[in-house]
Amino acid sequence: LALLSYSPKLRCSLTCQVFGYIISVLKSVSMACLACISVDRYLAITKPLSYNQLVTPCRLRICIILIWIYSCLIFLPSFFGWGKPGYHGDIFEWCATSWLTSAYFTGFIVCLLYAPAAFVVCFTYFHIFRICRQHTKEINDRRARFPSHEVDASRETGHSPDRRYAMVLFRITSVFYMLWLPYIIYFLLESFRVLDNPTLSFLTTWLAISNSFCNCVIYSLSNSVFRLGLRRLSETMCTSCICIKDQEARDPKPRKRANSCSI
Repeated sequence: LALLSYSPKLRCSLTCQVFGYIISVLKSVSMACLACISVDRYLAITKPLSYNQLVTPCRLRICIILIWIYSCLIFLPSFFGWGKPGYHGDIFEWCATSWLTSAYFTGFIVCLLYAPAAFVVCFTYFHIFRICRQHTKEINDRRARFPSHEVDASRETGHSPDRRYAMVLFRITSVFYMLWLPYIIYFLLESFRVLDNPTLSFLTTWLAISNSFCNCVIYSLSNSVFRLGLRRLSETMCTSCICIKDQEARDPKPRKRANSCSI
């Protein structure tokens, strides 16, 4: 995208604003979705009987639409000269050096996006693990008192899937914030003119972007269904490659047509 700065038909400031806005909206959607997913798991574990009535497909669609609308609105002030929305780590140092970051805009984004999302995630997962720990303790106590534990087994099987899903989502969320935290800290320090290092800006930005790859690794290590699907996909691709090679080995090379001209 930075190559567009060399186009004489495009204004540098407008191009920085447009692509910085797009990147910032996508970041906001990722954080808001993780917060909403944590709320979904919180409701699934704390209110399992009424979960299907609380979380319906229609409400989920509305929630997704609201996330995108909110993410688009929160970064609109950048088009009116109120700071840089988040185009850091530019390889060509084009947008990063020519477009200053406003401390007030940074505080605005932190108060309306970063802080609420982090608070929701911490609150929900804290209560999720507290409830799961309480259920595990109750199951162990009943097993010690009643060796048959038929009721306990049914309760454990009912809660273990939600517990596993919560653990997977907790790992994803933890990795997300660990990879994004250096970028957010640098974003704050740069806004208040405390630190200005293009190399550090580049590294923190791409560390945050690497979160997408880490999600695939976490899913493959934590989710048996994901591993099964990945293995089937790999087997299908390998089988198709082997079949193509065998077919090429069996079929002779096509012969060139002889010249049919007669003398």
